[in-house]
Amino acid sequence: MGSARIEIKDLSKNYGKKQALNHVSLEIEQGMFGLLGPNGAGKTTLMKVLTTLTKKSSGQVSLCGIPVEQCNEIRRMTGYLPQDFSMYGNMGAYEALDYLAVLSGMDKKKRVEKVPEMLEKVNLGDQHKTKVRAMSGGMRRRLGIAQAIIHDPRIIVVDEPTAGLDPEERVRFRNLLCEIAKDRIVILSTHIVGDIEATCENIAVLSQGEILFRGTVSQLLESVRGKAYTMEVSAMELPMVKEQFLVTGILTNGSTANIKIIADEPPVKGAKPARPDVEDAYMYLMSHASAFPCRE
Repeated sequence: MGSARIEIKDLSKNYGKKQALNHVSLEIEQGMFGLLGPNGAGKTTLMKVLTTLTKKSSGQVSLCGIPVEQCNEIRRMTGYLPQDFSMYGNMGAYEALDYLAVLSGMDKKKRVEKVPEMLEKVNLGDQHKTKVRAMSGGMRRRLGIAQAIIHDPRIIVVDEPTAGLDPEERVRFRNLLCEIAKDRIVILSTHIVGDIEATCENIAVLSQGEILFRGTVSQLLESVRGKAYTMEVSAMELPMVKEQFLVTGILTNGSTANIKIIADEPPVKGAKPARPDVEDAYMYLMSHASAFPCRE
């Protein structure tokens, strides 16, 4: 399987007067790529443009050199896991995956081989008779990944895949995505910073339809180096401090609170330097967008 690549140039998408995407430009290479942003940022719209479920308003989009307008070609090379994968609730896991493989045009001989293989890959081999409606959220997401990869796509798009999962399921799902991404592009679209931090080195941050940052996690972290501080305040002071400063962590202890602040200068005398994390950098970016030139 050759190297995969996505090129997005000056992409815009309008829904009537609402602009969901505003002149977005990105290049995405093989491996895991994180698309981070708050709910309503335009992430799902971008995912739907890439998977041909929504037509762009303007700009150019190509996947592995093929323009997104060539829908049939694009659909053959992409797999998509939407936010809510809970289809065919009355079917068992094997039956549902087999049916989805039929819809993708796979013949019976290949399905007999691929369906059990995919169920094993996503750790659902012993749940092949379990009805979809009886599955946990994590099991349904894993079945969703199985349907997204059964036709061996070069590009896989997953939209908010770990929202609502317990920590154990979240870790299992992230590990599965990383394994799948070894010889493909996997785009992880999420508002959960921890998922990006654990799986992706190359990222883009989207807000209100615009790219605020594109680069590496290390570059994002570099922007808050020397800007994290901890300090102790009284519980009564806390509301005032939150109005004045960007507070990214609060640990209350009776009448006092230990807080983490991201600021360009020490916020008060006695504030101690702290180590920033990706969530700190993300929060700083969202509140200081002009301080972050988009990195090529």
